[in-house]
Amino acid sequence: MNRLRACIGVAMLLLLGTALGREVPKIVGAWSGALEVGAVRLRLVVHVTQGDDGALRATLDSIDQNAIGIPIDSVAFDGKTLHLGLPGINAAYDGVLDQAAKTLTGSWKQRGNVLPLTLDRSEDVASTLPKRPQEPNPPFPYQAREVTYPNGGITLAGTLTVPSGPGPHPVVLLISGSGPQDRDEAVMGHRPFLVLADHLTRNGVAVLRVDDRGVAESTGSFATATTEDFASDALAGVAHLKTLPDIDANRIGLVGHSEGGIVAPMAAARSSDVAFVVLMAGVGVPMEELLRAQSRLLLKASGADDAYIARNETISAQLMATARAEPDAALRESKLRETASAIISGLTPQERAASGLSESALEGSVQMLATPWMHFLLTYDPVPTLRRVKVPVLAINGELDLQVPPSQNLPAIKQALVEGGNQDVTTIELPKLNHLFQTAVTGAPAEYGTIEETIAPIALKTVTDWIVARTARR
Repeated sequence: MNRLRACIGVAMLLLLGTALGREVPKIVGAWSGALEVGAVRLRLVVHVTQGDDGALRATLDSIDQNAIGIPIDSVAFDGKTLHLGLPGINAAYDGVLDQAAKTLTGSWKQRGNVLPLTLDRSEDVASTLPKRPQEPNPPFPYQAREVTYPNGGITLAGTLTVPSGPGPHPVVLLISGSGPQDRDEAVMGHRPFLVLADHLTRNGVAVLRVDDRGVAESTGSFATATTEDFASDALAGVAHLKTLPDIDANRIGLVGHSEGGIVAPMAAARSSDVAFVVLMAGVGVPMEELLRAQSRLLLKASGADDAYIARNETISAQLMATARAEPDAALRESKLRETASAIISGLTPQERAASGLSESALEGSVQMLATPWMHFLLTYDPVPTLRRVKVPVLAINGELDLQVPPSQNLPAIKQALVEGGNQDVTTIELPKLNHLFQTAVTGAPAEYGTIEETIAPIALKTVTDWIVARTARR
């Protein structure tokens, strides 16, 4: 009887499901393929599911960029064609399912580019992430200890690695780039600050690497912070290092990467406790100039045509001008939305279709430009600060850096430092390296996760040798 009831129950559920149109569509499952972006091959996995309400949902894994579970905003399947919409990154996919329901053949569209993309049904989507052979493994030939210290009302947390042997030792504080970063500056499966700290400590230099405020074990709010706040956090780290008996208070340096290359000079210009500075992909021009150059180079590397690049530059200039001009945060966001609406209404239907622009697509840019962080950067010129830095400075860039172009920034950094009377300035452009100082092919961010190397040995050696020479001299 119980078995009969169970069978009747199953039958009723099946009938109910069919009656409500809840049979599982043949598109549900995992689909994998590879997107060829110039010289870069990106493995993608699309997971299509059906919710309790019968609606289809999907997420995207970009395996080689170590980006897992990216939400897909819109999913539509008519029994033959699958449409995926990701307006946040201005992308869409349309693929036609074959009769065997095993292959989707279609195109990936993003920022005016149309790339072929075939997705096959994947039974095993636990793809092996790229190897990271440079990551150190214990046991380490040095001490590693967790530290915390205050900066006003927040607590910053990090890891201090100290060479074995008698101290006191020279030390560097690592300062991360843009965005909420943990102490390892983890990005796309890489942990650059872990690799850099290990290399420096093995060569006699102690290293403090710290979670950004509001990230991981550090308290405070990252969302409301500006670059000035990050400079304050760096100086709190310097103050903490001065109290440690195994650290030489006269040999404390700052190593800043990307935006950290803006923060480090700000901190050094304010404190006589900073003995030297290393800028890795540091910025030497006003941020708006950098963003214009960066946008052109990145779009060109992604395959965008000149017309798209020019249109994007015009739109970006209008939005940045609006953001820069309004100091009030609430009014700034409102005015940015007005500007975005005016931009969209000013486009012809053909231009709108070609660019993929909509008010929702611009929303991400509006929200970023409205932040106190971006408003500060858009009104900040690093040159006056660099002129006030008198301690030894090493500035390095990768030849293929598309985010902080070396030809734009290295000469500007050197000129500002020399104009200020700095007597010890070294600038080096390292061949074939990208923004993360990996050996690269194109320098495009799409490569970052696909490259096994975390930091090129030449970059590690350049930074380490320079620091060891300057700290030995002192």
